[in-house]
Amino acid sequence: MLYPLFDYLDKVLDIPGTGVFRYISFRAGMASLFSLIITISFGHKIIAWIRNKQIGETVRDLGLAGEKQKKGTPTMGGLMIMAAILIPTLLFADLNNIYIILLLITTVWLGTIGFIDDYIKVFKKDKEGLAGRFKIIGQIGIGVIVGSTLYFNESVVIREFTNPVSIDGGVVETPAYRDVKVAKTTIPFTKNNELNYETLLGFLGEAMTPILYIFVVTFIITAVSNGANITDGIDGLAAGTSAIIGITIAIFAYISGNAIFSSYLNIMYIPNSGELVIFASAFVGACVGFLWYNAFPAQIFMGDTGSLMLGGVIAVLALTLRKELLIPVMCGVFVIENVSVMLQVGYFKYTRKKYGEGRRIFLMSPLHHHYQKKSIPEAKIVTRFWIVGILLAVITLATLKLR
Repeated sequence: MLYPLFDYLDKVLDIPGTGVFRYISFRAGMASLFSLIITISFGHKIIAWIRNKQIGETVRDLGLAGEKQKKGTPTMGGLMIMAAILIPTLLFADLNNIYIILLLITTVWLGTIGFIDDYIKVFKKDKEGLAGRFKIIGQIGIGVIVGSTLYFNESVVIREFTNPVSIDGGVVETPAYRDVKVAKTTIPFTKNNELNYETLLGFLGEAMTPILYIFVVTFIITAVSNGANITDGIDGLAAGTSAIIGITIAIFAYISGNAIFSSYLNIMYIPNSGELVIFASAFVGACVGFLWYNAFPAQIFMGDTGSLMLGGVIAVLALTLRKELLIPVMCGVFVIENVSVMLQVGYFKYTRKKYGEGRRIFLMSPLHHHYQKKSIPEAKIVTRFWIVGILLAVITLATLKLR
């Protein structure tokens, strides 16, 4: 909202200082600052309001240390995160940017699905919440919207230069270029690191390529969204991990949207993707600000309102930057948590069928509960998972040069 106003003040009225809004770094800093202010300054009021409405967490008896103390802790804190993402983005981002529009839709869409799930759990006293099939339908819906937009929208392009972009005497020299409408992505740790979906899926026919691309997009959004949801099991784990991933994505967005850096690092230059830095900064600020109240011992839980939305937003950010093949590394904590559940369930069913009784690989799944069962303090488990997340972020960023 402020972007066109300050653009007018700078270009038409020529008011000194208003030109600072042209700089992505300034708007990103302001977005992260505003999101922190929203969560930290208004968080206690939101918690008090939720507590007054008696929107508290019901805790299942899993035999875990400290679970009784969590009973009645306010939930639906994802509304706080959503507000801290949406308000700064609406204020400081270019709302005509197709990538920003997609992410705003994703945030509201998945946040609404999570809200309905939490509402059923809290007010209808149904611990199962929204039926799984309805969650999947909602995730498929946003997957179709995102996939169709990325594949068909004419604003989603890659810019190819005839020669590398250079700087001469402080002036950026931009060579001739052409904008290419192509469904490409980045393959990590390979020399020729671009994969064209149309070439890969072309043997199936031209009509099938967009359908399969949309299917891939939907699968990625669903998987990462559910991974974040599963990770949100102990205080501060999902929010802290998401913040680390958000910082990594913000760096990729800045580089991919900068002609000089992308040319130097020999990666795809994606016009207008630099605007995603503002959204990613608000995202990081919201997660860090939420940790103010969600770190152990938590004063509020994000609920599915937050976790489903965070995972979906991360997936869409990776897809818009054409870094979806980096998700297994960048979102490794989510992947490990997801895989631990699948292995546990699969092995239990297999051994029950083979031996007549189900056996387990872990003491409990997801993986963080396994460590809780081993009597490791909750805060230490979360800190160690954060350290793993930071290591994975470093490996992810290393792919910019290691190929």
